[in-house]
Amino acid sequence: MKNLRSVIIAIIIVFSCFFDQLGLYNDNFNIRNPFTIDLFILGLLAVITIYFLNKIKLKEIHILQKILALLFGIFMVLGDSFHKLNSWNMLFDSYLLILITIIRVIGYSFIFIMIFNYLNKWLNKSEKIKKCKSKFCLYFDNHPIKCSFIVLILAWLIYMVAFYPIILSPDPSYQILQFFNIPTKYITYAIPLSNEVNLTNHHPVLHTMLLGGFLKLGRLFDSDNLGLFFYSLFQTFVLMSSLIATIYVLKKENVNVKIRLILLCFYAFVPMFPFYAMSGVKDVLYTSFIIFYGIFIYLIVKNKDLNKKGLLLFLINIILVALFRNNGVYVVCLSLPFVIIFNKKYRKSLLLILIIFISFYISFDKVLLPSLKITSGSIREVLSIPFQQTARLAKESPESFTKEEKEVVDGILNFDTLAKRYDPEKSDDVKNKYDPTTTNEELKEYFKVWFSGLLKHPEVYVEATMNNVYGYFYPGHTRWYIYGKYYSLINDEGVVDYHYNSLSGLRNVLFAVGKHFPYVPLIGLVSNIGFYGLVLLTLLVYIIIKKKYEYIFVILPSLISLLICIASPVNSYFRYAMPYIFFIPFVLCLFINEVKYNKKNTNN
Repeated sequence: MKNLRSVIIAIIIVFSCFFDQLGLYNDNFNIRNPFTIDLFILGLLAVITIYFLNKIKLKEIHILQKILALLFGIFMVLGDSFHKLNSWNMLFDSYLLILITIIRVIGYSFIFIMIFNYLNKWLNKSEKIKKCKSKFCLYFDNHPIKCSFIVLILAWLIYMVAFYPIILSPDPSYQILQFFNIPTKYITYAIPLSNEVNLTNHHPVLHTMLLGGFLKLGRLFDSDNLGLFFYSLFQTFVLMSSLIATIYVLKKENVNVKIRLILLCFYAFVPMFPFYAMSGVKDVLYTSFIIFYGIFIYLIVKNKDLNKKGLLLFLINIILVALFRNNGVYVVCLSLPFVIIFNKKYRKSLLLILIIFISFYISFDKVLLPSLKITSGSIREVLSIPFQQTARLAKESPESFTKEEKEVVDGILNFDTLAKRYDPEKSDDVKNKYDPTTTNEELKEYFKVWFSGLLKHPEVYVEATMNNVYGYFYPGHTRWYIYGKYYSLINDEGVVDYHYNSLSGLRNVLFAVGKHFPYVPLIGLVSNIGFYGLVLLTLLVYIIIKKKYEYIFVILPSLISLLICIASPVNSYFRYAMPYIFFIPFVLCLFINEVKYNKKNTNN
């Protein structure tokens, strides 16, 4: 009976993964082989699946894991449809397609149940890790900071040489123009406080000043390139320090040296780390401060000793979190209060820190910046979800809008071109036409139109949002943004003399490796945005199952960052997901060590 069940489930699983549902939807169906791979390979995979299924005991799978497996199954099927069609029509366009969709969800759910089953067995098996006796391991164990620094420098040095002085993409290039008070598109996104000041807080002012300040420093040596390289060195040092800090904490927590060594190799040799160390985007420093923030939260919820100096550093760190990305303030304000409630030891100190933090940020954002005539970012930045929903409705069902409703939308977003500007995975073209002179009353009128559309076509609104976020939970969407190509904007404007060195061949090789790394089977998942979304939710469930509730507060900033990604203007954008992608491996090492290789069983 068990073997028969395994055979049926195996057939469902291989059907789920390889059935050509898109071909059926498009009436382009191969009746001889309705699958996307050779039938022999399909049969072989089914046999292998049966083997693993026979070892599974469903009764040992926690109910939360079953629910999560079902949720992940839904993510996989929806993601597949949106990835191929920018729509869920492939899943629900006929009764036959609905039936196939249900079968595929069940099949994918069993795949994740299998994964959870083997994870459970591995985590529940308490075992010792043999002591690493090599000279390098001993040196690394005794000198975690020094050794980690040397390894990272040696591993990243080739990127620092090849991409000297810095990798500039559009965002930091525009920031440099703003530093020199040259008008950019960002000044048109809001009403300027002064016609003489072209600097805005669309990109964090502190980061803009930092970029410009290092440029000025370079000019003391008659070299803009040198100034930009000084910035790269500073940013690399900060990012490297945050990563080394995770290694140091693992050492202090008696995490086995082999686990620490694996994490160090991960930092050293996965291309996303050195590429972003050399990229001038604000997200790199922000991510570094988020990592420090997560470390501080771990130390606090574990009741580690923090003196006044440590608490002061914590205050400075959360201020930097807020100053280096505009949504950083939400990460702190939505996570720190829960830590304060949970932790008795530092409750009064943390409450005071939160009050000082909020007071500082309000003073900075509402007093200092306006007094300097620095324009704040536009409200359109938080309206990507409703704007995308309206745009999709305008494209798919323009007749749904009355004449008066079209006029209301036109006054804010230019209705005539709205449907053509709609990009299902990126809201920039839609929100860039937002009229900065829009009043609160006009926004209220717009939301009345938006709500009317929701009542008429709720399915369009749901599709619009799913289409803009599915990549954060679907590993099949392998878009990965690293920067490496030369971007000449600041040179074209005659502001800065920025240029790469003559090592174009080396740059091309490194960029090709970095660009294609996410597509390497299995290994590439460590750079996959959707994979980390699933890992984060899986970690949350395991934290609950293992009753290690303090870890919920440790990953809370990552969960909030994931929610921010959902509300962001771009689907599966690596820069937005970087705060939790760079932090999760550290938490996994801590958690696995605690539930599997605890102090009593660990042999260091």
